[in-house]
Amino acid sequence: QVQLVESGGGLVQVGGSLRLSCVVSGRTFKTYAVGWFRQAPGKERELVAAISSVVSSTYYTNSVKGRFTISRDNAKNTVYLQMNSLKPEDTAVYYCAADRTLNIHTDHDEYEYWGQGTQVTVSS
Repeated sequence: QVQLVESGGGLVQVGGSLRLSCVVSGRTFKTYAVGWFRQAPGKERELVAAISSVVSSTYYTNSVKGRFTISRDNAKNTVYLQMNSLKPEDTAVYYCAADRTLNIHTDHDEYEYWGQGTQVTVSS
């Protein structure tokens, strides 16, 4: 059974930074694509960034391009989301999700495993 555990959320002021971590259990982590999603109250869950297995191709939604960076450390079974220049509209619960695939999934229905989420709050 694959388990995902997020950490690194918290309260930060506008313009600040946070780094989220997602630790994925299991010996085959390098074969999993991982995505970071977020969901704000009253809004649908949206994909923020994703990273593929093997070649570590990346995807970002337009609103975070140039501010967020996704990366992975296969030796630590961990995917990171570095978030800089944070805005109030980045406030949400952030979830990581994983699926065993060579591709990047952009639809949340395509991810098989999910973490419990971590709250990010950006105050103005």
